Amino acid sequence: MYLHGGDVYSHPNMIDFSANINFLGAPKSVVEAAKSAMDGICHYPQADCKRLRQAIASLEQTQAGQVVCGNGAAEVIFSLALAEKPKKAMVFAPTFQEYEQALRSVGCEVVYETLREGYGFQIREIPKKLDPTIDMLFLCNPNNPTGTLTRQDLLRRLLFQCEQNGILLVVDECFFDFVEQKEKNQSMKRYLKASKLLFIVKAFTKTFAIPGLRLGYGLCNNPQILERMHAVTQPWNVSVPAQEAGIAAAGEPLFLEKTRQAVTREKQFLLEQLSIFLPRGEDRGNLEKRSVQGSLESSQFFIELYGHAANFIFFRSIPKLDQELMRYKILIRNCSNFPGLSEGWYRIAVRTREENKKLIACLKQIKEEIEKNEI
Repeated sequence: MYLHGGDVYSHPNMIDFSANINFLGAPKSVVEAAKSAMDGICHYPQADCKRLRQAIASLEQTQAGQVVCGNGAAEVIFSLALAEKPKKAMVFAPTFQEYEQALRSVGCEVVYETLREGYGFQIREIPKKLDPTIDMLFLCNPNNPTGTLTRQDLLRRLLFQCEQNGILLVVDECFFDFVEQKEKNQSMKRYLKASKLLFIVKAFTKTFAIPGLRLGYGLCNNPQILERMHAVTQPWNVSVPAQEAGIAAAGEPLFLEKTRQAVTREKQFLLEQLSIFLPRGEDRGNLEKRSVQGSLESSQFFIELYGHAANFIFFRSIPKLDQELMRYKILIRNCSNFPGLSEGWYRIAVRTREENKKLIACLKQIKEEIEKNEI
């Protein structure tokens, strides 16, 4: 069963707000590198991704020996779980579902630390259950789907707690390059050199708009962990076109800054436009109750905004809003299948100005239809 956004194959000819891909598209150099690499597909890929790891190390300002590459970030996550075989792990909820899937694939017990709506789905303190019985902790920053950033001081304390208890802290920073420059210092890369119990997951998928090529990587300063990962990962797991595309992408640091500026600009436009749908003058608890019941009375169309630190916006609205938007050839991510969420929670990617305007126009139309009791 497909659990993610971006299912354009089942829903062709739609504007896809459901997958958080860079709306600028892949840089020309990356596309050309992948195309040119097709002449080399008669050969096996470089098994250790040596050139790619060196390029990534240069981009991330780390060492090639601290880089491991995979067929997307998902493979890196699954390889790490298989290599370490944790008995008990903790994940926050709601969050990216592949963490739990990878952990359960090796028979690991998964403990949830539920993020609370009343706190804006922010991590506010060190989980009390984070003790020596836990082998691994997964944290997504910014978190998917809630779009929240974890405070730098809390990240430091989490890492310290993990080191005190022998817990491997896995921080997913796949969306971090979309974060505004002023918050750039929240990356955990600064702690790589000093910690043997820190593993950072990243990918070219979202930032360089190449999800179809599949290219992710991990950063870790623990040679034993990396050796165990290599031992359980299939040879030649990153194709020739993907490796060449990654090398080209790593040579485009200015593209990342261009992306941050474009995303910030369009996200601000979307937030301003979405604010016209904010609930006004109604008790929050009553609003939540009505949205769960699914009533579509005229007073009940609303959009309540939550996290938006990356290139997507997390919000609550009426039930089945995703289905209503499909009538207008627009896909958004229904988040009800995330642990800790229910019907009425959604995520939309930040897209081009023209597409963002189309989304707002369709939301206005749905609101008018509800007010006229036509839905």
